[in-house]
Amino acid sequence: MADAFRLDGKTVVLTGAAGVIGTQVVLAFVEAGAKVCAIDRNAALLKQQLGPEHGSLMHCPADVSSRDALLKARKKLESKWGPADALLNNAVARSRNYFQPFESFDVQEWNEVLAVNLTGAMLTAQVFGAPMADRGRGSIVNALSIYGMVGPDQRIYEGSMHLGQQLNSPAVYGASKAGLWGLTRYLATYWGHRGVRVNAVSVGAVSSGQGEQFAQNYTRQVPLGRLAEAGDVAAAMRYLASDASQYVTGHNLVVDGGRTAW
Repeated sequence: MADAFRLDGKTVVLTGAAGVIGTQVVLAFVEAGAKVCAIDRNAALLKQQLGPEHGSLMHCPADVSSRDALLKARKKLESKWGPADALLNNAVARSRNYFQPFESFDVQEWNEVLAVNLTGAMLTAQVFGAPMADRGRGSIVNALSIYGMVGPDQRIYEGSMHLGQQLNSPAVYGASKAGLWGLTRYLATYWGHRGVRVNAVSVGAVSSGQGEQFAQNYTRQVPLGRLAEAGDVAAAMRYLASDASQYVTGHNLVVDGGRTAW
């Protein structure tokens, strides 16, 4: 059974590859034997975070909200390694005024975030998932958040600042992740009979420099008593992308240290 968790011979597409979680996912998947097409709209950051391309890593700079950009990335992938066996939708956008209160959140910035977090996942599923359905096999994993399941406790953000603004969890983030869970279930039933599994990973707060005050406030609500690490998320994604989960689809794997158990 241990071999089922390996990804040898699999080609994986990962969006948001230059982020805190994305970087660890790339490293974990390459270590497990996969070849990874790393997509991020910031080409310089891709190189900075992941280093140069090599036999198991391909840089594919692309904006997931652009179908044309994704088609170019697919062409580059298929010309070198062939079609994708797995797609990991991990891209997340932040607007210029991401931490503004709900009452004053600008609708244009709302739409910009949704264009990446939700519409971008739809487009990548069309571009990379449809060929999986044509071939009769594949796995799609969507990165969600517990805030697509429950509302944030605003009290945990008291005293926590980020870039000079009061830290919070914007409504657009939770709305986009709840929408992506709906898309996950839809595609699981839509493509299931064609051999494509579609699942989600809902993550609690991941350690990424939020500050001591936030960490103390948040971990008081977590039975395991700590923030998630990016590697925790990578392990869950690896399971859902691998053959170890070959009879799992339409599932939301919650990686939150027990936060939503209370």
